[in-house]
Amino acid sequence: MADILVCDDERNLRELLCLALEGNGHKTLAAANGTEAIQMLERLHWDLLITDLRLPDISGLEILRRAKNLEPERPALLMTAFASASTAVTAMKEGAFDYLEKPFAMEEFHLAVSRALEQGALKQENLRLRQAVGACVAGEEIIGVSPAMRRVLEMARRAARTDASVLITGESGTGKELIARYIHANSTRSQGPFVAVSCAAVPETLIESELFGHVKGAFTGAISHRLGIFVEADHGTVLLDEIGETPLSLQAKLLRVLQERVVRAVGGSGEKAINVRLLAATNRDLSDEIAAGRFREDLLYRVNVVNLHLPPLRQRREDIPLLITRFVEKYARRYGLSITGLAPEVMACLMRYSFPGNVRELENVVEGAVALTVEGRVELEALPEAVRRGEGSKQNFVFHLPEEGLDLETHLLHIESCAMEQALTLCNGSKTKAAELLGMSFRTFRYRLGKVMDVK
Repeated sequence: MADILVCDDERNLRELLCLALEGNGHKTLAAANGTEAIQMLERLHWDLLITDLRLPDISGLEILRRAKNLEPERPALLMTAFASASTAVTAMKEGAFDYLEKPFAMEEFHLAVSRALEQGALKQENLRLRQAVGACVAGEEIIGVSPAMRRVLEMARRAARTDASVLITGESGTGKELIARYIHANSTRSQGPFVAVSCAAVPETLIESELFGHVKGAFTGAISHRLGIFVEADHGTVLLDEIGETPLSLQAKLLRVLQERVVRAVGGSGEKAINVRLLAATNRDLSDEIAAGRFREDLLYRVNVVNLHLPPLRQRREDIPLLITRFVEKYARRYGLSITGLAPEVMACLMRYSFPGNVRELENVVEGAVALTVEGRVELEALPEAVRRGEGSKQNFVFHLPEEGLDLETHLLHIESCAMEQALTLCNGSKTKAAELLGMSFRTFRYRLGKVMDVK
C-alpha cells in the first residue's frame, strides 16, 4: 500500500486521519507544521501528501509547491475550513489533486485518498513507460517496454561502454541498425563517424574496394582513389550489416583487418593503421553458415564477442500498442493530418496479426493507414487487406519457457498489467475507453486493474 504524509496542526484530527489510513493498510507520516512536513518530504519516501491549508508557520500551498518541485507526479490533497471558489481554483492551479472542506465525512476522505492514489499510480506508470521507451538515436526512438527489449537495451548500454565487437542478430525488420546506432551514440566514440554498409547490397566484385578502398587504376573503372569505410570510420564505428552475405574469399582479409587493425587498399602497396569499433548484424544463423562452409568460424569468434539478439515483434507483443501510437503521431505530423487515434477494432486487428516483416512492416502498415485517413480516427478499411484477413497470423502467439521455469500466475499478471497500462496510455487514462479497447466491461476492467495494482 501507500506511504502517506499527513500534515495538520490539530493533533486530534492528525491522529484520527493517520489511524483511518493505517486501518486501510497504508503507512503514515505525521507532521504538526509546515517545516516538519517539508523536512519529511525531502528525506522520506511518500506517495501522497495530505495537508491543511492554514498552518502556524508555512501555508499548505507553499508545502504543495515544494512537494511538486520534489516529485511532480505525486498527488496531493488540501484540507481547509475556509473553503471558497477562489481557494479551490488556487489549489488546482498549484497542482493539488483535490481539496476537502472541513468538517468532512470519513467516507468522503477515503474516496478522495483512493482516487488520488489511483491517479498517482497512473502518472508514475506513464513516467516509467516514457523512461523505458526513451532510448533515442538521431530522432528515432527505440520503443520497448517488454522484458525482452528491456534486456536488449540494458545489454546494449553495457556493451557501449567498451570497444568489444558486437554481433546483432534477428529477423529482418527488427531494428538491428537502430540498436547499432544506439551503441555508437552511447560509446566513447560517439563524436566519431558511424559508417554502415550492407554486405548484401554491394556486388561481390566491389565489396573489397567498398571496405578497404582502392588506388587509382587498380581495376577497370577505378578512376580515382577511394578510402574505404574502415578508413572513413577512423576513431568511430563500422557496422557490417548482413555480414553473413560476405563472400568467403573476402572473409580472411576481413579477419586480418580486425586482428591487425590495418588495411591495405586494393591495388595499393602500403598499409594504413585504423582505430575503429566493429559492429555486425545478420538475419542468418551463422552456425548453419559455418556448417555449410559459407562462413569462417574464426571470423565468427572475432565479431561475436558480445551477442545481442533482437526478438521478432510476435515475441514482444506488449510493445505493439506503443509502437502504433508513435507511428500514428509521426506520420500524422508529417502529412499534416488531424488523426485522433485508432478505432478499437483496428487495434484488435493489428494485435492479432503476426507481422512477419516485424517493426518495419508495422510502421509501413501504420503509415499507409494514416495516409488514407483524412481526419478523426483510423478505421478498419484503411488497413491492407492481408492484415485485415490476418494472413501469416497462425503463429500469433509464441511463448518460450525459460530453462529455469517461471511463476506462471505472476507471469500472467504481468502480461495483464502491461495490457491494461498500455490501454490506459492509448486512451489518455480513460478507463471506459481502455476497457472497450480490451474487450472488457468497465466493471471487469476496474476489478482486474485493482487486482494487478494490489500485486504491484
